This record gives sequence, C-alpha cells and structure tokens, in this order.
Amino acid sequence: MSDQAIILKLAMTFGALSLVSVGGAPAMMPEIHRLTVEAAGWLTNAEFARDFALSQTAPGPNLMMISLVGWRVAGFAGLMAATLAVILPSSVIALIVGRLYTRFSIMAWFPLVKAALPPLVLGLIVASGVVTAQAAVSGVVGLAVVLGTAAFIAMSKRNPLFAIAGGALVGLLAGRLGLL
Repeated sequence: MSDQAIILKLAMTFGALSLVSVGGAPAMMPEIHRLTVEAAGWLTNAEFARDFALSQTAPGPNLMMISLVGWRVAGFAGLMAATLAVILPSSVIALIVGRLYTRFSIMAWFPLVKAALPPLVLGLIVASGVVTAQAAVSGVVGLAVVLGTAAFIAMSKRNPLFAIAGGALVGLLAGRLGLL
C-alpha cells in the first residue's frame, strides 16, 4: 500500500470515528483498538497498550492516542492526517449542535435526551477501560496489576498516579525477575 493510500485510510478511519463518537477519546478506545489492532493490523496489542499509556501520562489531550497511531503508521504525515481527521468533523458538529442547542432547549423532549447522555458516555468509558485492560494484560502479572489498579481506584480516594506508580514498580520488578 502506498504512503498516500495509508494516509487516506488513516484519515477516513479516524474521520468516520470522529463522526460517531460520543464521550471523547476515552469512550472511543474500544473502537480505536478494534480498528488499529484487529481490522487494519497497524498496531499489536502491546503497542496499543504502550501508546495508550503514553497518551494518558503525557500532558495534553486524550486524543494524543490517535496522533500516536498516525505517527506509528505513517510518520509525521500520518500524525497530521489522523489528528485532523478526528478533530475537524467533530468540531463542525459541535459548532452546529451549539447553535441548535438554544433552539431546541425549549422542546419537551430535550431534557430527557440531555439526561440520557451521561449514562451512555459512562458506559462507553467503562467499555474503553475493559478493552484497554484486555490489550495490556499478558499473563498473571499483568492481570494482577490491572485488578490491583482497578481496586485501588475504586476503593481509594487517593490520586490515581499512586496506582500508576505501583503498576510501574511491579512491572519493573517482574521484568527483573524474568516474569514478563
């Protein structure tokens, strides 16, 4: 496949995803995983998990994951194509919806639709966590880190960075002991 064809496929893939996404990048992760790992084969599960972790720990928007996919697949041109493809369509939709919000907010059905969106987005984010955890788990140590991190976040009011640091330490220790 030529470079131009790959860049066009990146733009079409992420442009289409941008048009149907609800809840931002975290809610899109299961579909990003399906498209980039399973359908196109651009990334392995390990690469996806590594890029996802990098995109979440680096400062900046959660959409950095899509930029990383573009970069990994087609360099700087791929980064630009993937990033613009995911930003532009949803930005146009947001502009249109913002203008229609005022017009439709007086309708009887509007509060019902507005109240239904947060649970939908929460469900998509939970699905994202499950898919990302499945991609990251490679053995008993990975499963223990995922379950321990989930339990820490669910039962503790502490900063999630403690769980990330703990997972990193467990990973380093497991690597040193030859368990990974």
